[in-house]
Formats: sequence, structure tokens, C-alpha cells
Amino acid sequence: MDFDFEFFLLLGTLVSGLIWGGYLFWTRGKEKKQEEKEPVIVEYARSFFPILFIVLVLRSFLVEPFRIPSGSMMPTLLVGDFILVNKFIYGIRLPVAHTKVVEVDEPARGDIVVFRFPNDPSVDYIKRVVGLPGDKIAYYNKKLYINGEPVTLTPMGHFTGVGQNQRYNGAMVFKEKLGDVEHEILIMEGQPSVEGEFVVPMGHYFVMGDNRDNSNDSRYWGPVPEENLVGKAFLIWMHWDPSSPGVALERIGTLLH
Repeated sequence: MDFDFEFFLLLGTLVSGLIWGGYLFWTRGKEKKQEEKEPVIVEYARSFFPILFIVLVLRSFLVEPFRIPSGSMMPTLLVGDFILVNKFIYGIRLPVAHTKVVEVDEPARGDIVVFRFPNDPSVDYIKRVVGLPGDKIAYYNKKLYINGEPVTLTPMGHFTGVGQNQRYNGAMVFKEKLGDVEHEILIMEGQPSVEGEFVVPMGHYFVMGDNRDNSNDSRYWGPVPEENLVGKAFLIWMHWDPSSPGVALERIGTLLH
């Protein structure tokens, strides 16, 4: 069990609900004097419980916001992007315990997923699903192979960014197709990256960042267990980079694929 924001949100909801509900039960059937006020703690519980409950339900079962802190998913996601993640698409899970109670769907190749980092489940990572259970993944000379077949790359030019994202200016941009998903990746010519072959165990997923030479992903620490999945990223709802002027309005509302 992780004692994170979700834990304290659940705890606050339960405590405020018990206080308010307990007071209503205790005073049920009792005549209340007109000038008699509720105890302050009950007033606070009555005010906060509906808000906490709605936030808990939305965040745990429907959508959760995240902020992109690094460039590992460039050029798809930039530093400063704020995204929304679909929490129910891969199954409905209990808050805090993360136990799946309802099966819905499974990740597809090309999905952008948020997951709890296997080496430290208190930290959320975001990467793209490259390998499904049972797949054989290979990465050599900056080329991806899935079950022995090379993934086709189409050159798209060079990357140009602003603010914190300009550190990757000049990187080669390629269009890549994984399943039905077409997306762009970055490759830094001359920069070494880890290579090798990997077989994805059942119940696991092999993930990689779109910024192939600047991503801490399954090539380094292995596949992601299914129970670590948080959800699928689907929308950029805001972009703000303190090192660049203003809000990037053109990124707001961008659907992710």
C-alpha cells in the first residue's frame, strides 16, 4: 500500500463521511433547538465530504491529470504538457489497493500508458507500449524489431523546440507505426543507446519512450507488470513551460495517439 495523495484522499473522504454520517445518526429523531448549531468539526465534515468524494471517484475510476516533467516522450509529449489519463480503460481498480475488480480492455501496441514504476511503485512513469505479452522485442542500431520484423521508420526532418524542450533541437524526427498507431519519435545520431533482445513475459508489457535515446524504459529495467498499469493517456489539456513565454495554446486539446 502506497501512502500517497490517493491514500490521503481516501482517508479524508472516509473520516469526513463518518463524522457527518455519525452525527446525523446520533441526532436522528432528536428534537433540535432552533439556536443549536452543529459542532464545528461536523460543519467542516459536511462541507468537505461531497467534494472529496467526487474527486475520489473521478480520480480513481474515470480520469486523472498528470504533468509531464521530462522529455522521454518527445516529440509526442513535451516538458510542460498537462495530460488526462483514462483510468477505467484497462479495468476498474480499487483506490490505494489497486486491485482490479472489473475487467474492461487490455493495452494495445502503440498505446501511451501511465504506470507505477516497477522499481519504485510510488513513482508514476509514462511510456508507449511496444511489446505485448509473448512478443520478442529487439533493438539494434536504433531500429526496433517486433517478432523478427523491423518497424518501418519514415524520416520527417529535424526537431525544433522552445524552452526546456530546445535541448533536443536537431534530433532526427521519424514517423513510426505500431499496430494501427502512427506517431513520431526522436533519434539522436551518434548518441549510444542500450541494445539487445527481450521476450515479454505473460501478464507484462514492454514499453519505450518516443525519445528513444533519452528514455529510461523497459530496455533498462524490464517489462511492466499488468497490475502496475494506471491508465491510458488520451488528451493534452494544458501546456505551460516556465522557461518559455506564455501558454502554448496550440497544444491545448491535442488528442494523443
